[in-house]
Amino acid sequence: MREALARRPPEEGSDDAQVIDELVRDSQAGVLASAGGRFFGWVIGGGIPAALAADWLTSTWDQNAALYACGPAVAIIEEITGDWLKQLLRLPPEASFAFTTGAQQAHVTALAAARTKILAGRGWNVERQGLMGAPAVRVLTSGHHHASIERAVRLLGLGTDCLHATEADECGRLDLVSLQRHLAEQDTPTIVCLQAGEINTGAFDSFTEACRLAHDHGAWVHVDGAFGLWAGVSERYRHLLAGVEHADSWTTDGHKWLNVPFDSGFAFVRHPDAHRTAMCTRASYLIHADDAGNGAATRSARDQIDWNPEWSRRARAVPVYAAIRALGRHGIAEVVERCSDRAYRLATRIGALEGAEPLVTPQINQGLVRFLAADGNHDARTEQVIEHVQQSGEAWFGATTWNGMRAMRISVVNWQTDDKDIDRAITAVRKAVDAQAHRP
Repeated sequence: MREALARRPPEEGSDDAQVIDELVRDSQAGVLASAGGRFFGWVIGGGIPAALAADWLTSTWDQNAALYACGPAVAIIEEITGDWLKQLLRLPPEASFAFTTGAQQAHVTALAAARTKILAGRGWNVERQGLMGAPAVRVLTSGHHHASIERAVRLLGLGTDCLHATEADECGRLDLVSLQRHLAEQDTPTIVCLQAGEINTGAFDSFTEACRLAHDHGAWVHVDGAFGLWAGVSERYRHLLAGVEHADSWTTDGHKWLNVPFDSGFAFVRHPDAHRTAMCTRASYLIHADDAGNGAATRSARDQIDWNPEWSRRARAVPVYAAIRALGRHGIAEVVERCSDRAYRLATRIGALEGAEPLVTPQINQGLVRFLAADGNHDARTEQVIEHVQQSGEAWFGATTWNGMRAMRISVVNWQTDDKDIDRAITAVRKAVDAQAHRP
């Protein structure tokens, strides 16, 4: 592919159709079928038709979704869609929101607001004074937090030394007794990170009690709900999120269970003043919606730049708006429930194969299985089985390490995954297990 794609910068242009045809031809071998129904390796959905078409429309309109003045239609779409998301996810109506590139930047946005508020509570203005000399911020997690939390605290200048792990159970849920002990042992500005769907097990923390403990000690509670927050749309799984509305900030992705194209994450913050203070910016050449003299209608508009860590940005709310319109609450819930049912079937059927050992049975859409070797090198055999399945082209699973063991990670979030996909994937794993069993 590199040889085919690596050309000298052209002196003269080429025909548009020729450029696209050759781009498709030269890239074909390296395009992963991650948008298909048999991709189970990472929590990656596939764009539903309305969202995909709306994403094309977004590029065609080519609006800079930074200011109302840059594109009134896309600004209003974002405002409406943010309110819809809060209703669907059962979050406080007063919460502010931001549309980001994904959960990574959503964490940065939400934790920046947290940093602003908890340091202001100690008499420190981080936007004006920076972090040099500021009170040290502590971030408590179960120790099973997603790596994007680590990068968020790095980007925010807090550093990974601020992360402190409490104890956790076998599925990665934060231990409340340990949380209470950590909160009580030192008086310092603190953020508690909870999880709505641990990345390997799909486990949910105990939100009601964790939020109460954290707030009793003046801590900010942030919820990483990259995929699990969508369980709140389903009556069947809503109980897993009991009390999540008591947190101070939440993040989730659109490219997972909502199945919109990439470049779609959401941050929600209970404290809009802290959120806006952390993000907003001003420049004399811009037309800000809240500037005096712009007219009553414009003054009531929302400038997206006040809530995001970006300046120029695509109108990423448009595909989300289209997806919600196309699916509705019931359609989104049906996707969540159907994927979870198929994840359970996939994990339990693979786990029942000879030589397989189930490690985590899906509570929602995440499961873990490993494969045992006669010589005791189970990690190596697990890797071999996974590689064999990948090379077959029938399905795609990834590997992870859980409690010191390498495992096949099973994740089902694609709206297209049907029973035939599950059957083909199980057959592919069975063939891989048999092939590895007969290796000399």
